[in-house]
Amino acid sequence: MLAFDCRLRFFHLGSYAQDKPINFVIQTSSSYDELQKMVDAMLEKVRGYPGLVDVDSDLKLNSPQLDISVDREKAAAIGVEIDTLGRTLETMLGGRQVTRFKQNGEQYDVVVKIADIDRQNPDDMRRIYVKGREDAMIPLSNLITIKETVAPKELNHFNQLRAATITAQLAPGYTLSDGLSFLAKTAQEVLPITAHVEYSGQSREFREASRNMYLIFLLALAFIYLVLAAQFESFTDPFIIMLTVPLSVTGALLALWWSGGTLNIYSQVGLVTLIGLITKHGILIVEFSNQLRAKGQPMREAVMEAAALRLRPILMTTGAMVLGAVPLALATGAGAENRQDIGWVIVGGLLVGTLFTLFVIPVVYTYLSRREFLEADLEGTQDAPALPRPRGVLEPAE
Repeated sequence: MLAFDCRLRFFHLGSYAQDKPINFVIQTSSSYDELQKMVDAMLEKVRGYPGLVDVDSDLKLNSPQLDISVDREKAAAIGVEIDTLGRTLETMLGGRQVTRFKQNGEQYDVVVKIADIDRQNPDDMRRIYVKGREDAMIPLSNLITIKETVAPKELNHFNQLRAATITAQLAPGYTLSDGLSFLAKTAQEVLPITAHVEYSGQSREFREASRNMYLIFLLALAFIYLVLAAQFESFTDPFIIMLTVPLSVTGALLALWWSGGTLNIYSQVGLVTLIGLITKHGILIVEFSNQLRAKGQPMREAVMEAAALRLRPILMTTGAMVLGAVPLALATGAGAENRQDIGWVIVGGLLVGTLFTLFVIPVVYTYLSRREFLEADLEGTQDAPALPRPRGVLEPAE
């Protein structure tokens, strides 16, 4: 069977630019008719989901096509080769360059094909003749059967497989993660095992960035912990300091929820930035407490005094960073949504993290650092200088 159509073929290499954020690709090695059934099953489910609107697919079986069936037995009986028949149809209908000639310094291509007026109707194909045995001209009407069908408007491929892309917009209140999670779950329920799913456009970038961001977040925590461990020459103090991170992350997530933001690539960058900012508060309290205890001051008094004395620099750091991030959180105009997510992460994370740091870090310090400075506490208690006697009190007589 030979199929002739006049359609362009588009191949998606890697990430293809799309206007909509949702770009869900269905891949298969089956025919486009089977692929259309998969897409229809997905669209039926997706259009019932309130989080996705303007749902559409790029697979459209609405392009006219002629399917030509060749009677091979009859062709063999009269000596017509199949490749000769196909080459004749290609030459007559599509055109073939046979030579070139030059005239007056110009070069012209010589193309053989039927005039446009003689190939506008499918029945015109029956008037074409093909060469048979002993150079006899055989009409194609005796050898072929023509059937009018429809075919995909675009023969889309993704990773060398037949593919169709489902696109959609996000409804207010739904995130890109919500939409992609629903599509992945629906694909497992609806699609056969011969189908594969992939992502393109913004969806592909979001998944790759999210996958890498978790690794970057963990590496940032590990790097800061190792640096602090080398600085304090202890594995306990850095752990106490790093407790400020989950406290600040909680505040950042609350700020995103309150502002209507989402956990996207921009807010994740803000979280990584927040790690370096919030750990400074814990460093100030722990470092100053260690200095006071090294001078012989008991642990409870040392941590209380450190929290009180370091309160002003902690508040100054928090105030400076929060005021600097407020313009990002309240930004307007082009690209404002991206800047707002970063701003709210920093504002909410620092405010909540600072509040809890002033109370949680001293308490945790008194429990986790007790054994490490036990000897120093005892020595400080025994060798502590005598308190001066209040004025007006006479010395006892000897």
